[in-house]
Amino acid sequence: RREQARLKARVVPEDTEQWQKDPGFTGLRRVGGVDLSYVKGDESSACASLVVLSYPGLEVLYEDCRMVAVTAPYVAGFLAFREVPVLVEAVQRLEQEEPELRPQVLLVDGNGMLHPRGFGVACHLGVLTDLPCIGVAKNLLQVDGVVRDELHREQIRSLQKSGDAFPLTGTSGRVLGMVSCGDHNNSSKPLYVSVGHRVSLATAVSLVSSCCRFRIPEPIRQVRPREPGRG
Repeated sequence: RREQARLKARVVPEDTEQWQKDPGFTGLRRVGGVDLSYVKGDESSACASLVVLSYPGLEVLYEDCRMVAVTAPYVAGFLAFREVPVLVEAVQRLEQEEPELRPQVLLVDGNGMLHPRGFGVACHLGVLTDLPCIGVAKNLLQVDGVVRDELHREQIRSLQKSGDAFPLTGTSGRVLGMVSCGDHNNSSKPLYVSVGHRVSLATAVSLVSSCCRFRIPEPIRQVRPREPGRG
């Protein structure tokens, strides 16, 4: 908890890059996506995946998927301590091998500030790599009084088109993230977008929407077919 709190103090939940200040994201050329997928039936072996796509074309520029040993135990609320080290290594390999392809922002398959202590995987990875990071989750993490009740489902049904969103406000009054419709054909299955590091929530939602050809944004969708144990 002490280490998590120390790292959390370094999170910058606002835009820091010039390209973020332009509604069209002028100057953004490379968007990355990361994911860690476990081998079916073996929680100690996983594939750490990193891809970098061009923006706005969303064409793959770089991809790396390596089998890794995951040794840290799973502890609820501290998943990042188990997964982030191998993702940091993937980013470091890219920086060493092809530094010109370093992503300007990372989309993380997981949560950022939408977390019991406001410091999920996307925050942790952002702080350690000093890259702007955005958490993109497919399922709601129920924290701070936020639950998937009938009101929540009704709000989801109100999402009509790509880019539509509504805030996730906890009982503390804090906005933890946004529920966003990545693709209008899948509004019943929204995305849960949250700030990781060096990006505002509004920019995070807008960028995620602009990266969606289907429900899942391309930087994350492109890493998933390479995961072991999946079709």
